[in-house]
Amino acid sequence: MLNSLVERGPFRTTISFPRRREGFHVMATSAGHEVAESPIYDWDGRKRGSTPFSILQYTIGGTGQLRYERRTWRLEGGDAMLITVPHDHRYWVPPGHSWSLFWIAMSGKEVLRLHRTILKSVGPVFKLRPETVDELAGICLSLNSPSLSAARASSDAYRATMAIYDDLINRSESPLDEPDHQAISRVVAYIRSNLHEPLGVDMLAATAGLSRAHFSRSFARTYGLPPSEFVQRERMERAARLLINGELSIKAVSTVCGFDDPNYFAKVFRRSYAISPSAFRTNGMYSAQTGEQRWEQPREQAREERPMPDLSPLRSVEPEDRA
Repeated sequence: MLNSLVERGPFRTTISFPRRREGFHVMATSAGHEVAESPIYDWDGRKRGSTPFSILQYTIGGTGQLRYERRTWRLEGGDAMLITVPHDHRYWVPPGHSWSLFWIAMSGKEVLRLHRTILKSVGPVFKLRPETVDELAGICLSLNSPSLSAARASSDAYRATMAIYDDLINRSESPLDEPDHQAISRVVAYIRSNLHEPLGVDMLAATAGLSRAHFSRSFARTYGLPPSEFVQRERMERAARLLINGELSIKAVSTVCGFDDPNYFAKVFRRSYAISPSAFRTNGMYSAQTGEQRWEQPREQAREERPMPDLSPLRSVEPEDRA
């Protein structure tokens, strides 16, 4: 099917249907195949509005780049990318290059929940089996059909999501030896229970019983990003839940999430979600004219968040390349 998509040539389909009362928890919103050229092709995840959606994109050939939070990937033939919007990322075509790709954009609370699970497990860039790529290419072509119905667009989006979920999550084996896997799991549990504490990489490596270099490599292989960035992401997700809970002041949320400076907390929050903590609390980043809930907690973190005990200000430990 990938060959059929390439032979079909570039196309772009925007998918829109009249609103129906029953709604859909998964929906495709656009799909297409194109050969992107520099410098026209340049997308910033913080400047695409506040309505949440996600994009699955596959590189057929050429070269693209993705900056996701504070890490940059070079994407070439065979690389798949998954991102959500709004979020701190940017992807573009480097000067002098072109990027041949196809994509499927999706929305809905269930598809976003599943995509966040994939992002937490493998990160935004990954490889897929050839049969998965062919299935996705076929779905992309299906979404370009003039007879496309709302039910089929929803079914296709769910099928695309489950194809990558099955490839990356259900059938994957741990990339680590069992002792390392257990050590990393132990550290992640410690992080999630102690987000209000200093969480430096040296201390986390010691908790794992591994050298700093070995720990950092093993952690990145498992979660797709360095330990310090994982800590910051977990802090931001806790902050979002507490802000919606509404029982703590923004200053208290800052402290509970490991920041002793509320101004710096606000800066990091805005960089992560493209909205200030106060605006997030007032309006909700996921306010959704679409009827979706304002915040979707990852299933494995559905525990907590009643207000935590009053904590004295704690030193904030941020990624080492903090500006």
